[in-house]
Amino acid sequence: MMQDFAPACERNKVPILSVLRGILQGRHNVLEIGSGTGQHASYFSRHLPHVRWQPSDLPDQLASINAYRQKSGLSNLLEPIGLDLRCTDWPVVNADAVVCINCVHIVSWALVTNLFAGSAKLLPAGGVLFVYGPYRYSHRPLETSNENFDRWLKQRDGHSGIRDFDAVNELALQNGLQLENDRPMPANNRSIWWCKTPPPA
Repeated sequence: MMQDFAPACERNKVPILSVLRGILQGRHNVLEIGSGTGQHASYFSRHLPHVRWQPSDLPDQLASINAYRQKSGLSNLLEPIGLDLRCTDWPVVNADAVVCINCVHIVSWALVTNLFAGSAKLLPAGGVLFVYGPYRYSHRPLETSNENFDRWLKQRDGHSGIRDFDAVNELALQNGLQLENDRPMPANNRSIWWCKTPPPA
């Protein structure tokens, strides 16, 4: 089976793992949305053996993800499932954490909305949604490298683009997700995560 390879996954897997180690302490079931090649799923599940890692993506990506899974031989790396953010009905998955890396700036805003709504619906109280990628901030200009990246994204697909943090955080709040942390990462990326608050008593 063919294993696709993304250089960005190779570059960022170690710093992302360092953040996930803390976030996933005491959590045991992860749904990864937009698993892409499958590199991250294989790497993270190997280094987080207490976690059952459920990769997911569009159907045409599943073969590569499954190739990494089979090569890894890891029992905690589950068979990938099809998950399309255009659909509001997600596969039934037991998850106390949702991980989504380098997707928010790729998919349309409508699908970002579905990501947050679907995650909030899936997660139990105390569950976490983690995203990684570049963001705009109202209090400072966008980095030159990210300005160029944003321009490239929009030329490639007018629905893509680096998102405003404030707009994304508002989306989280609307879905009962409270910001836990926003951490700078290499290459002007961010690790951001929200925790699902319990419903009002």
